[in-house]
Amino acid sequence: MENLDTIAQAYFERSIDELTDAEVYAVLLQYIKRRTKEMPLNQSKRKLYYISAEFLLGKLLTTNLINLGAYDEIKEELANHGRSLADIEDAEVEPSLGNGGLGRLAACFMDSIASLGLNGDGVGLNYHFGLFRQFFRNNQQRYEPDEWLNHPNWLTRTSTHYNIPFGRYTVQSAMYEIDVIGYDKRHRNRIRLFDLDSVDPMIIQDGSIAFDKNDVMHNLTLFLYPDDSDHAGKVLRVYQQYFMVSNAAQLIIDEAIARGSNLHDLADYAVIQINDTHPTLVIPEMIRLLNRVHHLDFDESIRIVQKMLAFTNHTILAEALETWTMTDLYEVCPDVADIIRALDAKMKEKFPDNEAVAIIDNYDVAHMAHMAIHFGFSINGVSKLHTEILKDSELKPFYEIYPEKFNNKTNGITFRRWLTASNPELSHLLDETIGTEWHKDGDLTALTAYKEDDVVLERLYTIKQDNKRRLAEHLKRTQNLYIHEHAIIDVQIKRIHEYKRQQMLALYLIHKYMDIKQGNKPETPVTVIFGGKAAPAYVIARDIIHMILTLSQVIANDPEVSPYLQVFFVENYNVTEAEYLIPAADLSEQISLASKEASGTSNMKFMLNGAVTICTLDGANVEIAELAGEDNIYTFGQASETIVDLYATNGYHPEEYYNRPTIQPLVDFIVSSQMKQYGVSDRLERLYNDIKGKDYFMALIDLEEFITVKEQVYKDYEDHQAWAKRSLMNIAKAGHFSSDRTINEYNDDIWHLEKQD
Repeated sequence: MENLDTIAQAYFERSIDELTDAEVYAVLLQYIKRRTKEMPLNQSKRKLYYISAEFLLGKLLTTNLINLGAYDEIKEELANHGRSLADIEDAEVEPSLGNGGLGRLAACFMDSIASLGLNGDGVGLNYHFGLFRQFFRNNQQRYEPDEWLNHPNWLTRTSTHYNIPFGRYTVQSAMYEIDVIGYDKRHRNRIRLFDLDSVDPMIIQDGSIAFDKNDVMHNLTLFLYPDDSDHAGKVLRVYQQYFMVSNAAQLIIDEAIARGSNLHDLADYAVIQINDTHPTLVIPEMIRLLNRVHHLDFDESIRIVQKMLAFTNHTILAEALETWTMTDLYEVCPDVADIIRALDAKMKEKFPDNEAVAIIDNYDVAHMAHMAIHFGFSINGVSKLHTEILKDSELKPFYEIYPEKFNNKTNGITFRRWLTASNPELSHLLDETIGTEWHKDGDLTALTAYKEDDVVLERLYTIKQDNKRRLAEHLKRTQNLYIHEHAIIDVQIKRIHEYKRQQMLALYLIHKYMDIKQGNKPETPVTVIFGGKAAPAYVIARDIIHMILTLSQVIANDPEVSPYLQVFFVENYNVTEAEYLIPAADLSEQISLASKEASGTSNMKFMLNGAVTICTLDGANVEIAELAGEDNIYTFGQASETIVDLYATNGYHPEEYYNRPTIQPLVDFIVSSQMKQYGVSDRLERLYNDIKGKDYFMALIDLEEFITVKEQVYKDYEDHQAWAKRSLMNIAKAGHFSSDRTINEYNDDIWHLEKQD
């Protein structure tokens, strides 16, 4: 294989020593692409197609080098040229192909599928700008396009294209690929991303994220999740989703035929896993292709698809269980709309007195999750609690009909990214203490033998301090934020949503601010860091961001409080920011309203990196608590059963909590003169009135207990050895949350793919 200097001379006619960091990155990109193309694809008769609206890949340079087994070699070669691999990594631009946990999960799954030698490709869309690039002005979230395609990137354009029949016209797609390299493997998989050559970034207005949503030929793949607060936005989302699944279905059929399928046996050659409801239109589209293009019998086409389609449900929130009006479906894909009507008629004939399981409701609205459950063979939740809630309440009518279809697959994360690459010091400590097999099997339990080892505990504490310094340097360099390096680093990073209750943590911070003002100064300073984006149309979520940023400014400008308490909100939270924040965190905030978080994956990443969790017993927090043990985690809050019952009976009344003397001053502070000095009155008033009078996701119901438990957490931190022991036990028990374990379960129970060594 050519060395780096040879590639540098070929591309830039200069040596590595003379290139900028960005140019060296381009050289490494070519080096990895060339090595990867020499690797054969994973092969097996049956192939997985993992269809997802998001693939939040993060930077790929380091993980690809690690998976190739070339990281140390390249690091040394660069050092011989006086170059730092860390500096080169900073020059990489993240692909803007996802936003939150759904997309990050898909990326982890792709890594594990390849690393386990399974024949499985991801299928999605090639977004030009992803969601948006977030920045803050006047303590408010603002947006700009998150441009990445004009930088050196991992995409390779292929010659594959398909005709996609929209209602009024047909378009021709273009397919791009990103290679997925398995850890310590000789084979690879791919993520196949579809685009439209006519898409034109120039239609975006004045560098914002506004554009003509009706101009589908020029906007189709510009943004992930275009704003659907108006009708044009809703229709555009249908266009995106149909474009994605029509390409996917045609690709699946073509590749199966090439491998020997006669289409009657298609389910022997392909299995489809849809990542939430966004790809559900693949069901009627696959039926359309089999029946109307390949001339199979309609009922046989349905039976074939039912044997191929598996559905992962990621939420119980009604807003995320997608529905589309039949009018909009007829505009975008009329042939598919006809098939949805036919499928609905079959289900209504089969279940005539059960409106709860109809695909099309009385308002002529099609329910994507209902279609996926009826016409798939597997429906899985993503944590034990989530799956039980689906069976017991949210999807109970379907569970009563199809109990055999329901199963649980607790989410996982790839340790190659979230430990080996993100936290090399901790990775090296694990190698020294328990050996290196954990890189492959994810088993860290042998670390428990060191829970009384003072030397190991001290090293864990030192590693955490080193990661805090690394975080401080990063935030100072990139965002001009100055954090206390020796503070307790307390982090909540995730999509901004009321059910995740960033507003409850903010109310605690108001309590802490007032407490310090009264002279109760913490022994160790506390730095609380938020990160995450609010959807542009989600007004209250944007108000929560505004409240946190305003509170941050109030605290920063108060000399009595600022030496002891800091509050920051990092701009444009993404995988790169996470790779600095998670290894540095002492405390992981997992405080969603019980019963509302399907799983969570940041909770797993924090646990793996030695943060201690404060949490409600929601999603995978339940399993984290069971594994880590009650002495090594902090739990609080109402039980999920209680919350489900309160919703069912309309039994929650926020004013009953607001009127408590411990809570009212905290809520009232939102609209205080201190806050209004730095904030926008309308935004603060709206959030204040919402929490006081509505509080749909019950920030107030757990607030008093949350305050009590957090104060105990900060006190317990002062015993550094005991805290390090908690940290060690969390790391040791995190192995269950390896995505390799999750993917093995998917394969054993659902996909049944042959493994290739």
